[in-house]
Amino acid sequence: MELWMIYWITINFVAFFIMGYDKSQAKKGSRRIAEHTLFLIAAVGGALGMWFGMRKWRHKTKHVSFVYGIPLLVVFNAAIAFYFGSA
Repeated sequence: MELWMIYWITINFVAFFIMGYDKSQAKKGSRRIAEHTLFLIAAVGGALGMWFGMRKWRHKTKHVSFVYGIPLLVVFNAAIAFYFGSA
């Protein structure tokens, strides 16, 4: 398996579980993960995992920036993956 694919799978698992962790912190009223950190993780390849995490834990689904921003980053990540996959 190519290195970029291992990276992509790993970052998406991380993003998925970070959304679950942030949701559990929200329920407890504890310290949360900053939104810019979540977007950074999505931008570096974890958008798909973050999108699935949003759906699984019903987290940040009312934030317009996440409702539209994460799907746009999924498309961006897919374009990058296609570029590296075909190169």
